[in-house]
Amino acid sequence: MNKQVEVPATHAADRIDEKAERIKQATSDAVASTKEAVERTADRVEESLHHATDKAAHVASRASEKATDLGERGREVYDETIDRADEWLEQARDYVRAKPVQSVAIALGAGWLLGRILRR
Repeated sequence: MNKQVEVPATHAADRIDEKAERIKQATSDAVASTKEAVERTADRVEESLHHATDKAAHVASRASEKATDLGERGREVYDETIDRADEWLEQARDYVRAKPVQSVAIALGAGWLLGRILRR
């Protein structure tokens, strides 16, 4: 004689509903936890990107300043060289005006010497 225990249908439906609610709550908790973790990670990534961008901008700014400084220094050196060459040219002109015969002799000697050197 097998006796079957009958469980009222309403009691089983209530247990199913309770389990469904627990599953929904666990799912909601897991999703909320994941959202928080993703948001924290996104905030850290954003902060790192901002920091890297600031650093790159600073380095680019310093490089630009250095390039400007070097350009200015190059112009100064060029101007000084041109001024010095102009001074030497003026001194040479003054020497030729003051001593034309010696200047011609020096020029001939330098030309002859240069010709000998370049023939070899």
